[in-house]
Amino acid sequence: MENLPLHVLVLAAGKGTRMRSTRAKVLHELFFAPMIDHVLDAVTPLRPAETVVVVGHQRREVQRVLAAREVEIAVQEEQNGTAHAVLAAADLLAGRPGTTLILCGDTPLIRPQTLENLLAIHGRSAATLSVLSARPRDPFGYGRMVCDPQGRLLRIVEEKDASEAEKEIGEVNAGVYCVANDFLFQVLREVGSNNRQNEMYLTDIVEIAVTAGRTVRHWCCPDADEMLGVNSRVELARAHALLQQRRNRQLMESGVTLLQPETVLIAQGVEIGPDTVISPGVEISGQTRIGPGCRIDSFVKLHDCTLEAGAEIPSFSNLRGVRVGADRRSGEGELKMA
Repeated sequence: MENLPLHVLVLAAGKGTRMRSTRAKVLHELFFAPMIDHVLDAVTPLRPAETVVVVGHQRREVQRVLAAREVEIAVQEEQNGTAHAVLAAADLLAGRPGTTLILCGDTPLIRPQTLENLLAIHGRSAATLSVLSARPRDPFGYGRMVCDPQGRLLRIVEEKDASEAEKEIGEVNAGVYCVANDFLFQVLREVGSNNRQNEMYLTDIVEIAVTAGRTVRHWCCPDADEMLGVNSRVELARAHALLQQRRNRQLMESGVTLLQPETVLIAQGVEIGPDTVISPGVEISGQTRIGPGCRIDSFVKLHDCTLEAGAEIPSFSNLRGVRVGADRRSGEGELKMA
């Protein structure tokens, strides 16, 4: 099971009406990159045989953003639910051996380790279908995981179709699935649209698999924030803040001092040596490299810069493509282009 090919399918065709925007939802930026990039960065370490992105709304703009990525494109001409979106990739994936990992393009907080854990559980149990779940503080709006008394998953019911008793269930669907490829595209033909949304729900394949006697597993992610789906500007801001906190914690644990870290933005890929002190209101991006023992004062912006060990940058500096030597202290000395 574990040696079979892994295929990744990212659903990114939705409009995102609650964003109140003319842009496709997955193109909205947070923490230095479009939302879809964060999702694709999470699946890259899995080394899939192929990654397919299903596009629909503003597909040309989405494809332009994806042009530098090694992904294949499937088009969902009409948005008729998540199962319908998966079917749009049938020409690229149906009939291929292995497992398909399905996730949504609006979940920028998902971690590679979480996906690896789900895949490991799926492989060890020789499951046909495995689903990621979580227990958020407020389950409103999410599909509920309906289990038997032994904790075995029976079905997933969407919020709008759930009974009052089902709405009391705290474990919810995170929207990430591992599915045996031969089963997936066979069973999708059985999914109907008899629900309040009149859409083809991908969640329906759980009950179909259980009824057919297939092995179905689910794993509850301990960090419910990872499953946050971004559907509004409020959720976009929350996801941005969580990515910022995650990155800053990583830097502080590596020996970097951040004063008022909630005001500091440092992109992934920036390298910072230990004992560097970064003051409030600093933004660092691009291919910036900062040596150990540097000091960066308040309200500085650095992009594609190199700071040698011991360099100091005065407040309100805005530098791009600059190399700063150790003799650059308190605003003295000459800045030289890298």
